[in-house]
Amino acid sequence: MEVNNSIGTEMKTLSALTTLLEKEGFNTTFQVDESGLKSFASDRVYSPNEVCVSSFYRFEGESNPEDNSILYAIEAISGEKGLLIDAYGSQGDINISNFIVEVENIQKKVHTDK
Repeated sequence: MEVNNSIGTEMKTLSALTTLLEKEGFNTTFQVDESGLKSFASDRVYSPNEVCVSSFYRFEGESNPEDNSILYAIEAISGEKGLLIDAYGSQGDINISNFIVEVENIQKKVHTDK
């Protein structure tokens, strides 16, 4: 997983970057619950070994630390691409955090097994 710093100054807001990524095919909205990563577009639920985080972007609130958010661009084995948004820090969703950690651990294992 990598932090993408190639976004221009015009893409410094969550809404602007979301619009850009949607144009690049990340059209599904994802949500994490106890069953896994759910697609709102297809109703399919993915486990951590069925997805890859292509990139992620952090946004920090200028006036309020509770405005911190993170945007994940995710690709599933089915070819479905979408976005998952979470707060980070103490305001983050533990289900999302745990799911992303599992995805990262799987990706690390795949890379070290080669």
